[in-house]
Amino acid sequence: MNHSSRIRPAHLRTVFHVAVFCATLWASAGTATAQVEVHDHAQVEPRTVDARWADSAPAVDGVLDEEAWRSATVIERFTQQEPTDGLEATERTEVRLLYDANHLYIGVHAFDSRPEGIVATEMRRDSARLLDEDNFQIILDTFRDSRSGYMFVTNPLGAKLEQQVFEEGGGNVRGAAANINRDWNGVWNAAARRTSDGWSAEIEIPMVTVRSPEVDVQIWGINFMRNIPRKHEQVYWAPIAKPYGLTRVSLAGTLTGMKDVTRGLDLRLKPFIVAGGRYDRTGASAVSGGLRDVGLDVKYGLGYGMGLDLTVNTDFAQAEVDEQQVNLTRFPLFFPEKRDFFLENSGQFTIGNQGTTRLADLFFSRRIGLSATGQPIPILGGARMTGKVGGHNVAIMDLQTDSALGVQGDNFLVARYSKDLSTRSKIGGLIVNKEGRGTATFNRTFAADTVIAPTRSFTVSSFLARTSSPGVTDQQQAFHTRAAFLNNKWNTYAEFTDIDDNFNAEVGFVPRTGIRTTTVHLERNPRPGGLIRVMEPMVNVNYTTDQQNRLITRRVHHMLGTRFQNGTYVNIILNRWLDVLDVPFAIRSDVSIPAGVYRFHDWTFSYTSNPSRRFYQRASYSPQTFYDGTRTDTDLTLGLRATNQASAELSLSRNDVNLPWGAFAVNLAILKVDYALSPQMTLRSLSQYNSSTHQFSTSIRYNFIYRPGSDLYIVYDGLQGNLPGRPELRNQQLVVKMTYLLSR
Repeated sequence: MNHSSRIRPAHLRTVFHVAVFCATLWASAGTATAQVEVHDHAQVEPRTVDARWADSAPAVDGVLDEEAWRSATVIERFTQQEPTDGLEATERTEVRLLYDANHLYIGVHAFDSRPEGIVATEMRRDSARLLDEDNFQIILDTFRDSRSGYMFVTNPLGAKLEQQVFEEGGGNVRGAAANINRDWNGVWNAAARRTSDGWSAEIEIPMVTVRSPEVDVQIWGINFMRNIPRKHEQVYWAPIAKPYGLTRVSLAGTLTGMKDVTRGLDLRLKPFIVAGGRYDRTGASAVSGGLRDVGLDVKYGLGYGMGLDLTVNTDFAQAEVDEQQVNLTRFPLFFPEKRDFFLENSGQFTIGNQGTTRLADLFFSRRIGLSATGQPIPILGGARMTGKVGGHNVAIMDLQTDSALGVQGDNFLVARYSKDLSTRSKIGGLIVNKEGRGTATFNRTFAADTVIAPTRSFTVSSFLARTSSPGVTDQQQAFHTRAAFLNNKWNTYAEFTDIDDNFNAEVGFVPRTGIRTTTVHLERNPRPGGLIRVMEPMVNVNYTTDQQNRLITRRVHHMLGTRFQNGTYVNIILNRWLDVLDVPFAIRSDVSIPAGVYRFHDWTFSYTSNPSRRFYQRASYSPQTFYDGTRTDTDLTLGLRATNQASAELSLSRNDVNLPWGAFAVNLAILKVDYALSPQMTLRSLSQYNSSTHQFSTSIRYNFIYRPGSDLYIVYDGLQGNLPGRPELRNQQLVVKMTYLLSR
C-alpha cells in the first residue's frame, strides 16, 4: 500500500531549516553585540522586609490617605526582568505593608510618567486578560517551602484575580505541565483608582484565606511584580531572572515581623439555595419541571496548616460551561476542572507526566460527578482534608455519588502524601480507590513519585504507578521520568513514559495505553535586540512504540517563534508525522481511515497581536497532508475591549479534510461577551456553534459578589440541535443560586 504525500514539502522544509539556522546564528551574533547587560541574580543580596502593626485598619478604597500608611514599611526598589534583565525599573513603585491580628494590608502607589498611557480596561474578576494590562501582583509563600504560594493580582480599575501555585508553577515555562490553579477563589478585598501621577491600590488579605505555620512569629516568602504594558516592562522587588516568573517562589524575598496573628475559630459555613426550571424537548416529546435544592459547604481549620472541607448535597449550578473543541484524533480531549469544591489545593492531589502532551494524569477530578459526555451526576456529599505540617504535605478526599444515568453511585477515595526534601525536592505517593455502591466493581491506582532539584536550573521528576481492576492480573503498570534544564538561554528536556496495555486509571486521564514514549526537546532563546525581543528556535522529537517496541507514532516538531518589542508574536511550525493504524480509525460517523502506515506533515503559520491593545487579533493557517489526503486548518480570533466595562471576543475555526474515503469540513464559532457593572458585578455570555453536530448553545451567567465569599448567580443555559436523521433537540434551563458566607 503506497501512502505517498500529495503535497511535496521537501523544498519548504529546506527553506525552513535554513531560516532557523540563519536566525539562530544572527540572533546569537546580535546578542554578543547588543548592549544588553545580563546580571547574575544569584549574586543579588536577599530582599527582606518587616511588616508594621496597624493600630487601626485602613479603609480599602484605593486611597492611601490613612495615618497608618505613613508609619508603614515602604518598599521602593524594583528591578527589571523585561525588557533588560537586571536594570532598575524605569517607573517608580512604592509598596507599603501593614498587618493586624486578622489581616495583611498592602498599599501600592504605581507612579507613571505618562499616566494617560496606562492600559486598564478589564474590570471583571478572574479574567486572564487582566495579566496583559497594567497590574500589580503579589505572591505569598506562607510556609517558606520554596514550592507553593498564593498569588493575588489587581489593576487600576480594582479588578481581582487570585491563583494557587504548586511546585513553583511548572506550566509557566514551555515543556512542563501547569501547576497553577487559576480557578481558585480566595476571599480577599482590593480597591484601586487612577491618580494624576499613576495609580494606587489597597489590598486586604485575611489570615484565614491563606494557610501558614502555627508559630509565634510568621516568616513568609513574598515577592511583588508590576507590569507596565506600554513599555512592555515587568519589574520585580526580589529580582527573578529570565525565563522564570513570579511563581518562582524559591527566589522570593522574606516577610518577617508578624506576631500575634490569628485565624479566629477558622470556621466558615456557606449554605446555598438553588431554584429554577428546566425544559427539554426531543422531537415531539417535551418534559419540563422545576429545580429547587439546598446544600451546605463547610471549611474548618485543623490548626494553621491543615483545612477540612465538608460538602452536603453538592451543587455546581454556577460553574461555567466548557468551551467546545474539535477532535480529529483517535484520543479523548482534555477539559479543565471548573467546579469550586475541587479547586482549592487541587495541586496537592496531582501526579502526572510533566510534558506539554498529557500522557497520564493519575487523578482527574472531572471523573467524579460528571459522565464521560459531561452530564452531571449528583454528589451526595463528601469531605476533603488538605494542608501542610512541617515538611509533610497531606491531601485526602472522600466523595459519594448518587445513582444516575442508569448506573449505581460510586464512592471515591483519594489520598496523597509527599515529604519535602531540601529546597524544591520531594518524595511522595498516591492512592485512588473507586468502589461501586452495592456492586463488586472497583478500580484502584497506587503510585509513588519524586522530584529531585539539585540546582535551580536542573530538575528530575519521576513516578511509578499500578492499577488494580477485577479480572486483570498483569500489565497494569505505568512509569514516567523527565530530566529538564532551564536557564535564561536554554530550555532542554528529555522524558520517557511507559504505560502497560492494561493500565486502567478510571479516575485519571490517560488517553493512550500500551505505549512507550520518548521525547527530546532542544530550545535556545537568543535575544538579538533591535525590533526583536526574543526568538525561540526549537526541535522536539517524540517517538512512541507499543509494548513490543514496534514504532507506532513519531513526530518531529520544528518551530521558530519570534516575539517583537511591540508585543506581537509570529510563529512558524513544521510537524512531520508517522502514524500506524492497526485498526480502522473512524474520524467521523461516515468517514473511516483504513489500517495502515501513514506519513504526513503539517505547517502552521500564526500571528498574535499585542494582547494588551483594545483591539487584538490571533490568526493561524495550517496547510497539511493528512493520512492519504489533505487537511487545512484556519483559526481567527478577534477581541475588542470596547470600554472599561464591556468587551467581546469572537473565535472562528475551520477544518477542511479531504481524504480518499470521504471529505468534510467542521466549523466552530465561539462568541464571548462580557459586561462588568463593577468589579463585584459581572455578566458573561458564551455562545457556540458546531457544524459537525449542528448544535447552537448559549450560556448567560450573572454574578454579584454582594460581600466577599457570598454570591448571587443567575445562569441561563440553552441548547438547540438539528442533526440530519435525528429528532430536533431543544434544552433550556434557568437557575438562580445564592450563597452566604458565615465566618468565625
